[in-house]
Amino acid sequence: MTTASPLPAPEFGGLTALVTGAARGIGKETVALLHARGARVVALDRRADVDALREEFPGVVTVRGDVAAEETAVRGVRTALDAFGGLDILVNNAGRTLNKPVTRTTAEDWDAVLSVNARGAFLFAREAFRVMAERGGGSIVATGSYAATVGLPEGAAYSASKGALAQLTKVLALEGGPLNIRANLVAAGVVETDFLDTFRPDSRAYLASFGGAHPLGRVARPGEIAEVLCFLASPRSAFVTGAVVAADGGFTAA
Repeated sequence: MTTASPLPAPEFGGLTALVTGAARGIGKETVALLHARGARVVALDRRADVDALREEFPGVVTVRGDVAAEETAVRGVRTALDAFGGLDILVNNAGRTLNKPVTRTTAEDWDAVLSVNARGAFLFAREAFRVMAERGGGSIVATGSYAATVGLPEGAAYSASKGALAQLTKVLALEGGPLNIRANLVAAGVVETDFLDTFRPDSRAYLASFGGAHPLGRVARPGEIAEVLCFLASPRSAFVTGAVVAADGGFTAA
């Protein structure tokens, strides 16, 4: 008589994750992967359509709020604690972009981009860090950009914000190491999302035009970036921290 092998446990079984910028694009794909692989997920976004994730992914808890507001970070982490008893994974995915020459970039433009991409990521990381330290460890991952390492014309605010996010990741890794808290960043290339829809009426054609700049000859699909985020969040990358992992179709290799 043979005994059937037990089914493997879900990769994120028993773990709680908080994903910002979760309503669409990379964030939604990350929620889908984490949920499918056993995580208990809190999905946070400023858009009202984040609430639709509760029906699409049963068990997901949603929160609405601006990531640049300190109270949103506090409330988001508190929701994970209240709903699921802890927090093991933070995915800092919320982002904002801007394409303007330096001379046309206003102080308000600068603040708007940095407040989401740098300040917001810091606030959520700080609140998660506190909980993870008490819990005995955790993983913080962020959606960054190749703009953190190469210059982009008309991208002063965006590039600066992603550079700040990369440096924040390294500091979190250094301070988190003794606490078993890992921190990593995915430096994404151009991704086929609605990221630019509010800035350019030709946003999809504009994004597609960047395909040739990647040695792979195309832009990324949101799910491809989500897969890297989930790998860095998972126990499979247990000895990886402080890394800026390129998922840019070879862009920076050139």
